[in-house]
Amino acid sequence: MIGPLLRVAASAAAARSLRMAAHDAATHALLMLGAGAAIAVGAVCLTCAAFVLLERNIDPAGAWAIVGAFWALMGLFYFVATRRRRG
Repeated sequence: MIGPLLRVAASAAAARSLRMAAHDAATHALLMLGAGAAIAVGAVCLTCAAFVLLERNIDPAGAWAIVGAFWALMGLFYFVATRRRRG
């Protein structure tokens, strides 16, 4: 008689821990999505601000070249950093 009751209690505890784990995973995923969106918006805003400041001092083509070179270097640094981490 005690065996089935223990199984019911154990399954309820396991189901509760699974629900908590699923809730934690969903919360973590949403926080990561929000952080990614914040980084993207920040990068766009800072890029636009840098372009406006550069455009005031030099011509638009030069401003685009500087902003493009900056992002190309950032991409290069990212790929170098991830390559070192993997291998």
